[in-house]
Amino acid sequence: MSSQPFVLPEVRRVRTHPLPEDVVSSPRAARSGGPASLLPPLTRRGFLAGAAAALTAAGLAACSRTSPVSAPSATGSSGSTGRLRIGAIPDQDPEVLQRLYGTVADSLSRALDLDVAYQPVTDYGAAVSLFRTGDLDLVWFGGLTGVQARLQTPGATPIAQRDIDEAFHSIFVVNAATGLPPSDDLTPLAGLRFTYGSETSTSGRLMPAYFLQQQGVDPQGFPGGPGFSGSHDATLGLVASGSYQAGVLNEQVWTTRTREGSVDPAVVRYARTPAFHDYHWLLGPAAADRLGADLPDRLIHYFTGLSADDAADKAVLDLFGAGSFITTKASNYDRIEEIGRQLGLVS
Repeated sequence: MSSQPFVLPEVRRVRTHPLPEDVVSSPRAARSGGPASLLPPLTRRGFLAGAAAALTAAGLAACSRTSPVSAPSATGSSGSTGRLRIGAIPDQDPEVLQRLYGTVADSLSRALDLDVAYQPVTDYGAAVSLFRTGDLDLVWFGGLTGVQARLQTPGATPIAQRDIDEAFHSIFVVNAATGLPPSDDLTPLAGLRFTYGSETSTSGRLMPAYFLQQQGVDPQGFPGGPGFSGSHDATLGLVASGSYQAGVLNEQVWTTRTREGSVDPAVVRYARTPAFHDYHWLLGPAAADRLGADLPDRLIHYFTGLSADDAADKAVLDLFGAGSFITTKASNYDRIEEIGRQLGLVS
């Protein structure tokens, strides 16, 4: 985890033509915690701002995405007093995240009549740090990073989670060369070279470590010590290559990659964990001061009002791999906090 969080600079993007009113369909795309990369559809309601051009990793190092609703007036390093700055833990490829959250920024912008900017960050710690300092207002956190962010930012408000996040799962995978068949018994993993995802990932480290411990496996005791791949996709790649014999990742990423046919045949699904709460949107306390005391209610109404029966709404839900968003509350993550303290990830 970086001790000096680095954030990619913010660049305004200006649209010069209005959106067409017809819906343009496009295939689904995958993300960590949801299906993944697709060019955002255009909608009759103007929710989505159109397809984002494919960005290279180098290009992402120099840009972020801003909605075109209003021209901001800069106020110091934090940017416009009238801008909602959104972010997310970087749990997947940056290009995929740029498309996903750029689309969300456009959708929120048009639904709430606000200037909304997506600001990429380089690691989980940076997302928590920038939320604490008020440089990010609304962040898509995992369960653990959400707990860390709330503890460091008094007054932060959980806004919404996906329907799937109240009963989320992780998937343990092994390299086929291990010869291990699918099982609920995690003890055979103890002797394998093993990698988690990010060090502060809920589904890629915290909860899997807890479930390993519950079965008598030392979550830090793998040969040579555990690895930390940094993302769910990277975990799949490392297990496929044989660099690690086993690993664990987000179930949504596993499901999506399997449907896509992009999982290397060398990677075998071994076990599925019990359920736990995970991803959610968290709003910082300063945002309502700048953008109105009703902002939390407006955001809750926006997210929970998205309906799979509406084509425009469904396009946003599909990006997240969700059937709907539902309300959530801080107490949903009490177990995450307790386990985080036990494992030394929350202080």
